[in-house]
Amino acid sequence: MGGDGSDGAGFARAVRLFESAVAALSRMGEWIASVACLATLSLVCYAVVMRYFFNKPQSWSDEAVGLLIVISVMLAVPEAQRRGENIGVDLVIERLKGGRRRALTAFGCLTVAITAAILISEGIDMVAFTRMIGIVSNSLPEVPLWAAQAFVPVGAVLLLLVALAQLLVYLAGFEPRGLDSDRIDTHE
Repeated sequence: MGGDGSDGAGFARAVRLFESAVAALSRMGEWIASVACLATLSLVCYAVVMRYFFNKPQSWSDEAVGLLIVISVMLAVPEAQRRGENIGVDLVIERLKGGRRRALTAFGCLTVAITAAILISEGIDMVAFTRMIGIVSNSLPEVPLWAAQAFVPVGAVLLLLVALAQLLVYLAGFEPRGLDSDRIDTHE
């Protein structure tokens, strides 16, 4: 680093730029998850109306809803992580202050990143296997199952990016943007 601190300021800007880019991707994933969730609701309503009012059950709707739920969950989890709305051990974090709290929260980001990396690896293997043997949907034979399964590694990549951005921000000595300040207060 230079004596004037310009390298540190450049690093801080780069970290914040990376964090902002990842946040934009995460919000886009959340938007797609929202659309999938609305499609799920619409499809369930359609299936109920067809079954109970017209006595014409739609056998394909249950499987389609399941596929949409996978898309919704995998694309919404990164934004939940970014906002600090994920499942955590708040009891411990709430009792800590300052640097210890920041360190524990950064450790949490590291564990999320590791979990996301495992999901990416396993998700890619799952999609490759499904494509290799040509599995298609049971009730929607024109839909290859790998197409919905692909959202597992895609969502996990987004989750990994969010966790890495948060970890970099903590390592740079800042607090990630977008967190609920009432839930995670890293200031002394």
